[in-house]
Amino acid sequence: MATAPLQAADFAALIGAFAPFEPAPRLAVGVSGGADSMALTLLAQSWAQARGGGVAALTVDHGLRPEAAGEAAQVGTWLAARGVEHRILAWRGPLPSRGIQAAARAARYGLLESWCAEAGVLHLLLAHHREDQAETVLLRLARGSGPDGLAGMSATVERAACRVLRPLLPVPRAQLVATLQALGQGWIEDPSNRDRRYARSRLRQGLAPLTEAGLTAERLAASAARLGRARAANEAEVAALLARSTAIHPAGFARIDAAALAAAPAEIGLRALSALLLMVSGAAYPPRGERLERLHRRLVSGIGGGCTLGGCRILPHRGGVLVCREPAATAPPVAARPGATVIWDGRVRLRLPAGAPTGLRLGACGMAGVETGAGRLPSAVRPGMPVLRDDKGDVVAPPVLGCGHIGTQPPGGLMFRPRRPLTGAGFTVV
Repeated sequence: MATAPLQAADFAALIGAFAPFEPAPRLAVGVSGGADSMALTLLAQSWAQARGGGVAALTVDHGLRPEAAGEAAQVGTWLAARGVEHRILAWRGPLPSRGIQAAARAARYGLLESWCAEAGVLHLLLAHHREDQAETVLLRLARGSGPDGLAGMSATVERAACRVLRPLLPVPRAQLVATLQALGQGWIEDPSNRDRRYARSRLRQGLAPLTEAGLTAERLAASAARLGRARAANEAEVAALLARSTAIHPAGFARIDAAALAAAPAEIGLRALSALLLMVSGAAYPPRGERLERLHRRLVSGIGGGCTLGGCRILPHRGGVLVCREPAATAPPVAARPGATVIWDGRVRLRLPAGAPTGLRLGACGMAGVETGAGRLPSAVRPGMPVLRDDKGDVVAPPVLGCGHIGTQPPGGLMFRPRRPLTGAGFTVV
C-alpha cells in the first residue's frame, strides 16, 4: 500500500503545537536538499504564506565535499522556481583532525542561529523526522545516556536568537518522500548518509535485525516521546525552583538562595544548578555529573569559600550565593565591525551601527579595566564582563549589558544573550 503524502492540514496541526506565532509569521528552515528538509521547506512555505508570512530557506555549505557547492546551488534553483527565498551559508573554518561531524554540526547550528539573529527571525525549523529520532535514541543508548538523553531530540529548544522547532519528529521519512513525489519535486541524496566511517550511518545500515525483533523506529520514537514528557515535567519543576530561588541580573550574573536549593528534591536541585551554570557561562554543555553533585552538596550544606565550575565562579554574597563568569574561562577578544552583529563568549551580543569606529574588539574587561564603568556591579563580576577596546587596547566602552543605568552605553549596545537561556516564567530580575 502506497504511503500517503503529508497534507497541508496535517502540517498545520503539527506546527500548531508550537503556537503562538506572530501575525504574518516569518520562518527560517534549515534545508540540505534531502527529502526531509525539502518537504519541510515547501510545507512551511505554504503554511506561512496562507497567514501572510513566508519562509527563508538556509543551506549550510560545510565545504567537506566538492559536490556541496553545486548541490546548494541546485537547492536554490529549485526553491526559486517555487518562490522561496534561499540563502547559502558557508563554513570555512579549520577542519578538526577528529570529530568532523560534531564540528560540522556545531558550525551549522551557529551559522543558522546567527542568520536568524541578523534577520530578526524568531523560529528556526529543522526537518528531523521519526527515523532520525529513533537513531538518536539508539546512539545515546549505546553511549549509556540516562533518561533525559533517551528522550531524544526535543521538539522545541529555546536558543539565544530564536526557537528551534522540529515539527516533523512524529512523521516517518517515507511520508516526506511521498509528499515531494506528489508535488513533483526532486531532492538530493547525501552520500555521507551511507559512509560507514560515521556511527549514525553504520547504525542506519544495521537496523534491519532490530526492526525484525520489534525494535522499530515507531516504537523507539514513541518511547522517546514518553520520556520526553517526563523530561518536560522535570523542567517545569526546575523552572519553578529557579523562579522562587534565583535573582538574575541583566548583566548576566545571578544570586541563588541556597536554602531554597537545599529544600528541593536533589534531582531538581541538580538540574536547576546545571541550567544556571549554563546560562551564566554561555557554555554549550553542562559540567560533568560528579562535579555538579559535589558543588550541590557544598551549596546545600553551606558554602564556605568560593569555587569554580563550568566556567563560573560561585561564592558567598550578601546572604546568598553569587554565580558569575569565571574571568580565566572567557573567550578571546573578537573583532567588532561597524554594521555587524558579533557574538562573544557564547553569552554576549553586540551590534555596532554602520558609523561606529573601526578597529574595535570585544573581550573580557579583565583585572586591568575592572574599575572602568560598571561600578555598581559586585567586584567578582567585573573582570568577566565584556568591554570594547580600540586597536591600541584602550577601553572605549565599559561593561554594559542591556542595563542602561550601569556605565555608559556603547555604540549599538551590548546585550546578554546566552547560548542556553533560562526560559521559565517568573524569574526575578535585579
